[in-house]
Amino acid sequence: MKEKIEINAEAISLRKHFGDAYSPIDIFSILNNNDDLTVVFYPMSERISGMSIRDGRIKLMSINSTSTYGRQRFTAAHELCHLFLHDNFKSIICGKDLDLSKNPQEKEANMFASYFLAPYEALKDFINKKLKTEKNNLNLNDVIRIEQYYGLSRQATLWRLINDGYLSFEQTGTMKTGIISSAVKLGFDSRLYQPTPSEKQYYTLGRYIELVEKLRENELISHGKYEELLLAAFRADIVYGLNNEGEERYD
Repeated sequence: MKEKIEINAEAISLRKHFGDAYSPIDIFSILNNNDDLTVVFYPMSERISGMSIRDGRIKLMSINSTSTYGRQRFTAAHELCHLFLHDNFKSIICGKDLDLSKNPQEKEANMFASYFLAPYEALKDFINKKLKTEKNNLNLNDVIRIEQYYGLSRQATLWRLINDGYLSFEQTGTMKTGIISSAVKLGFDSRLYQPTPSEKQYYTLGRYIELVEKLRENELISHGKYEELLLAAFRADIVYGLNNEGEERYD
């Protein structure tokens, strides 16, 4: 496995490729603007966070939509590492528990995801300048502010703070429960800690949808086939215009 400093450098390099090196990042906006990538949201087993498939230029990642929004963001960054930085694989399924991973590529992708969402120096500055605290002196409120600022799940936040030496494993014991209530009491929204609503857990974004539209525009497929391909990608909203209810607003 690569050293942490090298993984952090690779994460920053890929962030720069997408446009920003250190600020909190909207990872799903980045994914949607990648020409070669398709993203599928799908409810999976509790033990699985996501998976990646690569075939030449074609890249596909699938994210467990029953995970919390914060964990879905982490999974997306994790799968980016596999798709853009790892060689010699066609498909890989990724587990959810960060501490149980034994595969070197999985460990590397976990660390990459953490640094991609919260680069080492950026997190250090946030803790020193915004929270004004030192290592081994973070409390629950500090943890909540970190995860809210960088869009990390509680597990991903504590895992990172332990790995970077800001907290000991023992210190985090009481921070693993009451997650939503602790955040809302500080005035934060609870979306980060909740899964995708059940009616929206099947969804596809990216290259696949664009290709289907091009096939239709170039009259290479029938209208029936066009609808079939979209429905196979869980995009009934496009086929039936489900997002067009009510007046469209130009705000």
